[in-house]
Amino acid sequence: MLIPVETLLIFIPTALALNMTPGNDMLFCLGQGIKSGPRAGLAASFGIATGAMIHTLLAGLGLAALVSTHPVALEVLRWAGIAYLVWLAIQSFRDRSGVLKPTKTAPASAMKAWRDGIIVNLLNPKIIVFVLAFIPQFVDPARGSVLAQFLILGALLNIGGTIINCLVGGFAGKLGQFLSRSARLARAFQVFTGCVFLALAARLAFDKRA
Repeated sequence: MLIPVETLLIFIPTALALNMTPGNDMLFCLGQGIKSGPRAGLAASFGIATGAMIHTLLAGLGLAALVSTHPVALEVLRWAGIAYLVWLAIQSFRDRSGVLKPTKTAPASAMKAWRDGIIVNLLNPKIIVFVLAFIPQFVDPARGSVLAQFLILGALLNIGGTIINCLVGGFAGKLGQFLSRSARLARAFQVFTGCVFLALAARLAFDKRA
């Protein structure tokens, strides 16, 4: 099996937890849903998904080429990813912005919302950095194609994110009112995210491959 079940049992819940944490992509979908209705919110979600898969494909191709030339590169990238996850955890604990505000967007048709979603995702450098920090931790060259593993894991991460963003974009009116008023919820999300990042970094640091 290209990706063992025990790896998926760790990857999928972690990816889902991270997808549930509000970020620029989610807030963009929320803003589109509030401004232009559920249809635009859903279209924005699929635009974000399209951009994310482009990011994943490019990152996977680059990683596969790098590993084939320099096998030790994956181990170096693994420890760089661990350090980045710890940094993200610290940032989550320190961020006390409090209120979750939807990204300001102009009213848009479904097609424009989809196109803008792609652009928003592709122009977010944090996405590619996160993809390179998170997904390679679960890739094992000994199990076969690095690119195939990367794309499978990236697709699973993207499916979870798309489902969450569709719910946010589709029910934007009610969710927008709730999220924008709940400073405690925002802080809870931040702390939870920090804990997830730290737990994942610790697990990866003490992994049997280390």
